[in-house]
Amino acid sequence: MDASQRTAYGETLVKLGATNKDIVVLEADLGKSTMGSLFEAAYPNRFYEMGIAEANMASVAAGLSLTGKIPFFASFAVFCPGRCYDQIRTSICIPNLNVKVCGSSAGLSDYGDGSTHQSIDDISLMKGLPNMQVFSPVDAVETVKIVEYMVKTPGPMFMRLNRNPVPTLTDEKDVFVPGDVKVMKEGDDVAVFATGIMVSVALFAAEELQKEGISISVINVPSIKPINEKQVLEIAGKAKGIVTAEEHSVYGGLGDVISGVLGEACPKKQVRVAVMDKFGTSASNYPILLETYGLTKDDVVKAVKKVRA
Repeated sequence: MDASQRTAYGETLVKLGATNKDIVVLEADLGKSTMGSLFEAAYPNRFYEMGIAEANMASVAAGLSLTGKIPFFASFAVFCPGRCYDQIRTSICIPNLNVKVCGSSAGLSDYGDGSTHQSIDDISLMKGLPNMQVFSPVDAVETVKIVEYMVKTPGPMFMRLNRNPVPTLTDEKDVFVPGDVKVMKEGDDVAVFATGIMVSVALFAAEELQKEGISISVINVPSIKPINEKQVLEIAGKAKGIVTAEEHSVYGGLGDVISGVLGEACPKKQVRVAVMDKFGTSASNYPILLETYGLTKDDVVKAVKKVRA
């Protein structure tokens, strides 16, 4: 069953806001899209409409955190962090403030609005900042778990969400532990580390490869930073090769993270499935863009076969 990560984000903040009066939400004229509007309807006195002024929104969120509030501010991922990177860096991360950033409509998922509204570099921007934690949930259920973690845990955090409904792959009983990776399918050949929508894509690829007698592991990586290096090394050590899959630029994302963990400790051949140093474009639907930018099950199949060659 497919479900909306954006709706899960908004509904979870409403639920948690009932008992935690310190939660506040800020929006930059996109609350109906990010679903921050749900919080506005429930708690209008704790909602701040900042207008199309993302840099100001980040600075105000920093100020609110200094009063003991837990501010969540959101926009499309291309605008948050894109338009307020300096404020996130200087006003939030350097003083290590308790501010949460939600980048909605991440990757290519805003398929109709083209390159100006699609984010292929948000992970890269955020993971390079000291003190910042970076999350990319696989589905709506995991989104809920991460929002719950963000509320109860101090410090700057960034979470990217898909604009479109995505397959539900995790269980409500699952516990989110920052840094941990989760094996979604066991295999004895290539290990595919994937994040976001690419986890479900990799699972479809695994079904195709199984028909050819190729058994791959599919690993969900919801926590880009931090990441449990021990888990990654244990999984990679058993594999014949490594594939990473992400709806993000080939530079600065999950592929770089996994490569950095492996390093000399576990040298393995690695192939990356990602956006190959290109900006997005407009399309009539989301699947067309995933196909155009090499983010389909067939692309994962090709990557697995390449790493085995």
